[in-house]
Amino acid sequence: MSMKRKSFLSKSRLSKSGFSKPRLSKFAYGKSTLTRLALAILCVALAPAPGFAKNKKAQKAAEAAPAKAGEGKTPSSKGESDLNAVLAKMNQTAASFKTAQGDFEFETYQKIVDEKDHQQGRIYFRRSGKSVDAAFNIVGRAPKQVVYKDGKIRIYDQGINQITEKEVGKNQADVDAFLSLGFGARGDDLLRDYDVSMTGWETVDGVKTAKLELIPKNEKWRQTYNKIVLWIDPEQDVLLRQQFFEPAGDYRLAHYTNMKRNGNLSDDVFRLKTIGHPTTVRP
Repeated sequence: MSMKRKSFLSKSRLSKSGFSKPRLSKFAYGKSTLTRLALAILCVALAPAPGFAKNKKAQKAAEAAPAKAGEGKTPSSKGESDLNAVLAKMNQTAASFKTAQGDFEFETYQKIVDEKDHQQGRIYFRRSGKSVDAAFNIVGRAPKQVVYKDGKIRIYDQGINQITEKEVGKNQADVDAFLSLGFGARGDDLLRDYDVSMTGWETVDGVKTAKLELIPKNEKWRQTYNKIVLWIDPEQDVLLRQQFFEPAGDYRLAHYTNMKRNGNLSDDVFRLKTIGHPTTVRP
């Protein structure tokens, strides 16, 4: 094989592996799995700014994923009792949950390049019956707005003045359920979709939180995120931290502060605020 041919194949493989593009491509909407559609709401903002994954370290082979936290542990009877109490409290408080709003910081870690990226902004969440609305305003060097309402995802990228829209269609119930993780979710709902364990109590920002580990029961979900960790205040049924682990060793950590439960939210926070005349694409 000629050197030119080898070079072409090498570049082609790198392109297909995603090293030549920011990680947002992983959440492409075209033929994504159900989980990726759901995670698009929470994780599109977590995609690093262009150039984040172009480090030369990306040419090194990824090592085996680290052992799962809590692997090999046998839950104590007290731990099981605490978990049951937390899930029961979530069932109770979910009935009165209507809205939540606060600030967030997202941290994205890519193991293959051993780098982290941070983004900040504000989150709004509203539940009305079975309907769920969510909005994320991301600030900083790559400002974005992400709105999920009426079964439609709308993302406004201010840098290129473009709106991306996607209907979730028949998957809406699953997307709503995923978005509710830690925001008015019922304990019974967690047990339905995940193997749930509690690793203990941790204080986050002065609040006593239950640290729950969730392993998706759905195999396709596990191929995207094999573990989710929630630091939840069961008294309010509101998240303070949330972490998603990928099989390759990457993770995405969300830290929520200044959370306000059941405050008034106007419809305006679930509308995109655009500049000029943005283009709209519907992949």
